Amino acid sequence: MKFLCDVHISYKISTHLKSLGFEAIHVNEILDKSETKDSDICTYADQNDLIVLTKDSDFRDSYFVRKTPKKLIKINLGNIPNEELKVIITENIDAIKKLHSRQNFLIVIDKENITILD
Repeated sequence: MKFLCDVHISYKISTHLKSLGFEAIHVNEILDKSETKDSDICTYADQNDLIVLTKDSDFRDSYFVRKTPKKLIKINLGNIPNEELKVIITENIDAIKKLHSRQNFLIVIDKENITILD
């Protein structure tokens, strides 16, 4: 399983995903770094079978309207500490693994619950 962390996701989260045994890259390591257009991030993620991890609602909108990125985790938790986000990701990694074999999915993580949409 491979992740692409969007610009508003800390490098610490990318490092944490690697520590869990997954491939993870940060958008600042590819293409035009922090200046990369969302559409280019989507294309890159889809071409490389990456799960986009983001706080940006534009990706959610793109998922519904343009069906890209194909695999998306949308974080709706505001500016929580990275340590809290690491715990949330770790607690839900098995559910994410199960979905990875699907062609597309959207996981929305907020304070109340985790919603999985196809």
